[in-house]
Amino acid sequence: MELRQLEYFVAVAEEGSFTRAAERVHVAQPGVSAQVRRLERELGHDLLDRSGRAVTLTDVGAAVLPWARAALGSVESARRTVEEMAGLVRGAVRVGMVVSCGIPDLPELLSAFHSSFPGVEITLTEANSDSLLSSLVDGQLDLALIGYAGGAPEGLSVRVLADEPLVAAVAESDPWCGRESVTVDELLERGLISLPPGTGLRGALDEACGSRRPRIAFEASAPPMVITLARRGLGPAVLASSMAGDLHAVRITDPVPHSTLAFAWRAEGPRSPAARALIALAENRVTAG
Repeated sequence: MELRQLEYFVAVAEEGSFTRAAERVHVAQPGVSAQVRRLERELGHDLLDRSGRAVTLTDVGAAVLPWARAALGSVESARRTVEEMAGLVRGAVRVGMVVSCGIPDLPELLSAFHSSFPGVEITLTEANSDSLLSSLVDGQLDLALIGYAGGAPEGLSVRVLADEPLVAAVAESDPWCGRESVTVDELLERGLISLPPGTGLRGALDEACGSRRPRIAFEASAPPMVITLARRGLGPAVLASSMAGDLHAVRITDPVPHSTLAFAWRAEGPRSPAARALIALAENRVTAG
């Protein structure tokens, strides 16, 4: 008994015609008919009734059909398993990271993934969150560490690593150094130090300000420079609370802006075996953490 004989038999049974079955399996009709005949001789029973205009199953054929489908399904599962294992040996994953992110979660994830799948090539790109979001949706990245404000971005699945309020971080010489909190209205009266548009922190600031536009006196592409400028007494730096360090962190209220940091990947669409393995590892690590 050969797999192609089972395949042709299933095709004829489902199509009710040798002609349509031959078209489906891309084999000439005489070849399909000959292979089904050989299968019937080997089993010692007719599987198909050819006496009518349409080909139908005999009682024996009806009993054999589920087993033939199961056999073909098992072969296909075995083939997919081999392909996935090959993908994890020779595959590649493309990862993105928000610029100058200091948390260790992504390096630790990539290290664990490399230990489990050393044959998979890993590429890492740094960019602003808006750019990373676009690359994820377009399928150019498999997974990214992003920052965002508000709800999870549309079309993406996320696993949140941190959700923090923003603060106005100031030097000792700043007029706000002795204060515990300031309102968004007060924030709008000052020249601020901030990350550029397209970053999660700037998105949270803009969202808190609503229709009004904050006055950005100094804009730097990475948090370390934002912090350095604030240390020099050049104004309040709008940062996540954990970034304030030795600066005085003044709470922002009315409303309280929040910035979220998360692993993200496309919710739908094709994924390589290596990408599926990386995403599963990210989900497990966040859940376990």
